[in-house]
Amino acid sequence: MAGRIIRKFTKWVFLVLNIICCILFLLSLLAFFISPAQWAPIGFLSLAVPYVAVILLLYIIFWLIAKPWLALLPFITLLIGWNQLVVIVAWHPSKSFNEKRTDTSNNLRVISWNVRGMYGISNSAYTQQRNRTEIANLVNKLDADVVCLQEFANIINIKNPDDENIGLLKKKYPYYYFSEDFKTNSAKYFSGTIIFSTHQLISPVKIKYPGRRAESLIYADIVKGGDTIRIFTSHLQSFEFTQEDYANIEKIKETDAEVLDASESIYSKMKTAFARRSKQAEIVKAELDKTPYASVMCGDFNDVPNSYTYFHIRDKRQDAFLSSAFGIGKSYSALAPTLRIDYIMPDDHFTIDQFEMVDEGLSDHHLLVADISMKK
Repeated sequence: MAGRIIRKFTKWVFLVLNIICCILFLLSLLAFFISPAQWAPIGFLSLAVPYVAVILLLYIIFWLIAKPWLALLPFITLLIGWNQLVVIVAWHPSKSFNEKRTDTSNNLRVISWNVRGMYGISNSAYTQQRNRTEIANLVNKLDADVVCLQEFANIINIKNPDDENIGLLKKKYPYYYFSEDFKTNSAKYFSGTIIFSTHQLISPVKIKYPGRRAESLIYADIVKGGDTIRIFTSHLQSFEFTQEDYANIEKIKETDAEVLDASESIYSKMKTAFARRSKQAEIVKAELDKTPYASVMCGDFNDVPNSYTYFHIRDKRQDAFLSSAFGIGKSYSALAPTLRIDYIMPDDHFTIDQFEMVDEGLSDHHLLVADISMKK
């Protein structure tokens, strides 16, 4: 008798928890329509989608064993949220990247990479100098048409300009446009987003985002094979976590009451970043919609594929990762295994021939490279 009551109670608890997970997953679908600037929780829900989806899959298995008809609850929930699921995982295991280019006349190779200043994550001056050389060597070796770098830094070296970070790349990519969002040290140090190209950059434009310490959306046109192509890139608002914040995130995994202040600080930073990023995404979308040419949007969005930022910017664009890769595709090396926050998004004028993420440990982000071709 007692055993039957316990089993019944356990199933009831599992059902309640299952319903809560279903509600959370369905609420995450609002990311298609609702900006975190309007409703902050949607930003946090977007981060949780992959984990809630896995829990719902486990519930399907559990209910098939315990009470088969209840498996319909998580199954239908996942079916309703199919658009949230298909952006998480790519399914092209047989596609390997061929570094050697076979059709440079019609094919456009695009690189996008957050290079963390070109110095990497080490505090060692020696390692930083080695990293910037290796970053430049890797980008040069990949022989792209267009290179979009975020968190790019350049220190003016009057005596030896070729030793500047720009100098390490401009021999291979002689045309460039630098946003120079931040300037320090008597205007000798600049940082921001930069576009390099082997093709002349026509009419480059910088659109400054509103707000304190905001960066920019930049774009420029190139001509290849008689076609004008507009290249967009940007580094959207980050959470601006400090090393102390990362340490506190680890502490939050504990149950100690001392972490309350830390969690409140992190929540506040994330809430602010979600709101700013959504407004920046709206600016990007407006510019993308205005372009009269075939275009490619790439950069560090600082947001996952289940977010308002992603859906708003992507709209009807292609996601190069989903078209030609396999797996979850984590592009940021820290924190969670589901942080794909860097993207290359051509519009429907292109076919995506191949795509790869490259992780050489030179930055906290992975390099993205895609070969795309103009449809004939």
